[in-house]
Amino acid sequence: MTKRQLTKQQRRRIEQNQANAGTEINTQQEATGGKADDADLERYGVVIASYGAQVDVEAIDISKKIVRRCHLRANLPTIVSGDKVTWKDSGTHGVVIAQYPRKSELCRPDNRGNLRPVAANIDRIAIVIAPYPEPHTNLIDRYLVAAEHQAIQPLIILNKADQIEQENLESLISLAKNYEKIGYDYFLVSAKDGVGMKEFEAYLRGLTSVFVGQSGVGKSSLLNRLSPEINVAVGGLSKSKEKGTHTTTTSRLFHLPSGGDVIDSPGIREFGLWHLKPDAIAEGFIEFLAYLGKCRFRNCRHQHEPDCALIEAISAGKIQRARFESYLHMVSSLKDG
Repeated sequence: MTKRQLTKQQRRRIEQNQANAGTEINTQQEATGGKADDADLERYGVVIASYGAQVDVEAIDISKKIVRRCHLRANLPTIVSGDKVTWKDSGTHGVVIAQYPRKSELCRPDNRGNLRPVAANIDRIAIVIAPYPEPHTNLIDRYLVAAEHQAIQPLIILNKADQIEQENLESLISLAKNYEKIGYDYFLVSAKDGVGMKEFEAYLRGLTSVFVGQSGVGKSSLLNRLSPEINVAVGGLSKSKEKGTHTTTTSRLFHLPSGGDVIDSPGIREFGLWHLKPDAIAEGFIEFLAYLGKCRFRNCRHQHEPDCALIEAISAGKIQRARFESYLHMVSSLKDG
């Protein structure tokens, strides 16, 4: 069954309606010759939450925003937070009839290697870590590889700065600095006492970002700090395993008072890359790119082969050994999967 696409006539009409939204003149009524609540009126909207067969769509009705629970047409692809859609209002609920093309999407593979979208039209992926649960570089690197392959700029957020103790201060700062050396932005913040939050808030302005990371690192707390009106439920850490408790069950888009949007995604402890081949994983390590294709052997696995450009770069201090070992671990996990 083919996916429903917008016709040129639909796209023209929707773009016209969107451009004139916010005025006191209901141009939608003029374009259709009907009433504003006509069930045949096609409206433009943004999905702010997805529940499988239903979604919450935010639309502009003359000068105000409204949110409507909508059903999905059967032949639509998976709709997620951040998707731009066309919908019709029936009075008690709406129906999404078409999806705009995405400029970007964050997908999470299942254990069969099938990609499932988590969020759409993303500008930044904020990878949130904290002193506890202890950050794992391989999980961070998996997010980074995924972000690079989906052409979404990532950044590192070291949250809970108020919980950093002297004994782990050096290792945590060193971890963040190592990613900065590669070319990734990072912020040291505290959702509790506000350290670094003004700079972080300014960075997010005008962008659509998604927060990812282990449960318990404080993604929901960051959201509440950025906008207290959001009031997202906050979970603690399991004392027995020092792992986060899940509080977010569905991805949801929130508007920030200073401008910009943030999508809160369910906390996940693993991020599989089973859908990628070893060469593709290597291309997700941005510091490897200058050396890929320069090994003696075209099918070099970058392990024990002579004249491997990556191994030589490590010996010369141009590639961090920890990052290279993270790459080897990912490739090894493909064989185990």
